[in-house]
Amino acid sequence: MSSTVDTSALAVLKTPQTARVLAASLLGRIPLGAAPLALLVFARETMTLTLAGLLVGAYTAGMAVGQPMLARLADRWRQPPVLWLAVTVSTVGFALVAASLAGPLTVGAAALAGLGAPPFEACLRVLWRDLLPEERIHTAYTLDTATQELIFVVGPVLTLGAVAAFGPAGGLAAAALCQAVGTAWFATAPAVRRWRGVPAVRHWAGPLRSGPLRVVLGALVLIGAGVGSVAVAATGYAEAAGGRSWAGWLLAAQAVGALTGGLLYVRSRTARRYGTLPRAAAALALGYLPLLLIPDPPVMLALMAVSGLALPPLLTITFVGIDAVAPAGTAAEAFAWAATAFSVGSALGAAATGPLLDGTGSTAAGFAIAPVTIGLAWLVLALAARRPTPTPAGV
Repeated sequence: MSSTVDTSALAVLKTPQTARVLAASLLGRIPLGAAPLALLVFARETMTLTLAGLLVGAYTAGMAVGQPMLARLADRWRQPPVLWLAVTVSTVGFALVAASLAGPLTVGAAALAGLGAPPFEACLRVLWRDLLPEERIHTAYTLDTATQELIFVVGPVLTLGAVAAFGPAGGLAAAALCQAVGTAWFATAPAVRRWRGVPAVRHWAGPLRSGPLRVVLGALVLIGAGVGSVAVAATGYAEAAGGRSWAGWLLAAQAVGALTGGLLYVRSRTARRYGTLPRAAAALALGYLPLLLIPDPPVMLALMAVSGLALPPLLTITFVGIDAVAPAGTAAEAFAWAATAFSVGSALGAAATGPLLDGTGSTAAGFAIAPVTIGLAWLVLALAARRPTPTPAGV
């Protein structure tokens, strides 16, 4: 019976409400790609470079804390009230940043903007099983992860355009507006209003009491560190190549590669049949190795695109596994912890790459972080897959 079900991306998007909730969540997640740059531009125009870094760090830290907390509320309550509360808090935070308060207060406002960022990723991913047959779940997760790359292309462009049109605070306003409109569009969808968390015995640790989930979250920190390091290494490469503008093109090429990888994965039954988390992690690590050659920019563009191919399949397999091992009634929070683990790893990877580039003067050293940390993630997942207890590593 399952062989007769159309699992194409088009079939998923034609299913009632799926296109709406996916598009609305992408719009609401624009601040992921827009807010860090908006905060940097605003602070550099009106404050100091040191404070600019603190604002971005505070926003990221706020999100790391807020996403699991808000998702837990959604698991135990309903999505719309949590989303409306969250977006209100975040919008107030952005407004306070734009008000140019005293330094510490502005940092606190940035943290508030991140703390209230609506948990779209978690809220979207728990909807798929309500909207789609089992055979299309893989495709839905892949569409989600692949199209998310658009956020990191559109977000910076939107920020720079808004700043050019409306001044330093324009980027903050654009991020907050996208988030608010996305929330309204998403929270009013019938599927979102209808969704309820699964009744279950509650535990203070939530989904973190699952050992297999903790393994995957640890691997996601390492994978995130690798992905985050490449953004900084690409900037260092662009400067060494004599044109900072190359950095944007390199990251855009990687995003295009990830989008392409996601679409190819959807079409390949063989890849879905034989794909496991360790294999996907190994493919991602290997995809980053050619970057160590440090070729001329045109070739580097192609290699960056190749490096992005394996990320959506890896994340798809991860989300399917998380859905399988999360304790009953904790799915939204489990997905939020996955997003947090990846974001924390990305921040750590970026933070480590800058000093490494400065200390060694070697662009190759910066690009070496990704295959090393993702290789470690492969090792963790491969060892976990050999245990007799089922883990997502074997999904």
